[in-house]
Amino acid sequence: MKKFLFNFIVPYILYVLIFVWCWTIRELRKKTEAEDYLNNLSGSYILTLWHGRIFYLFYHLRGRSDFHLLISPSVDGDLLAKLAQLMGYSVIRGSTFKKAISSTRALIKVLRRGERIIIIADGSRGPRLKAQSGSIQMASITNSPLIPMTYGATCKIELNTWDRFVLPLPFTHCTVNFGNLILVSNCDNEKIIQEKQKELEESLNHITEVIE
Repeated sequence: MKKFLFNFIVPYILYVLIFVWCWTIRELRKKTEAEDYLNNLSGSYILTLWHGRIFYLFYHLRGRSDFHLLISPSVDGDLLAKLAQLMGYSVIRGSTFKKAISSTRALIKVLRRGERIIIIADGSRGPRLKAQSGSIQMASITNSPLIPMTYGATCKIELNTWDRFVLPLPFTHCTVNFGNLILVSNCDNEKIIQEKQKELEESLNHITEVIE
């Protein structure tokens, strides 16, 4: 019964709820030219954001089947996968914890086909606002640029969760912001990986601070 609900009932309810909720929000763009550049950018790239800034961007980027999301193969993941497909995304089932190597290989294959992936910079478990190395390593292997993104809301609720998850209130203003491309050379040098992690953290924090 739980599987039936998670596959055929709850995702549609959440889809309608999210769509109506976000439809009431007035959207602003901090850097119009940056997003126009992104929409016209050919080839593979990696969009990355903080876990706490998922909600509105999940709606904002809807309808892009060339954007691939990694979602765990759990029962809860079944719900999220169905919801993501309803929003127009392509879904890859896998985990960054269990069988992480096979999941990473699947994402690398997507990038090598010239398509795009969306990665949570601080992962699904944190620590908060600390960029993990996975997206940096995939960018290096596939020669794909990283593109930081975020949003801010005029009126919002910040949940008491590990990621301080941000929920914009209905009828508020949301500002979407993108950072500059981060290029990672094709190498396995640990020092360079750490430097790029720091660069990604600073970029994500900066583009968030300027719209808060």
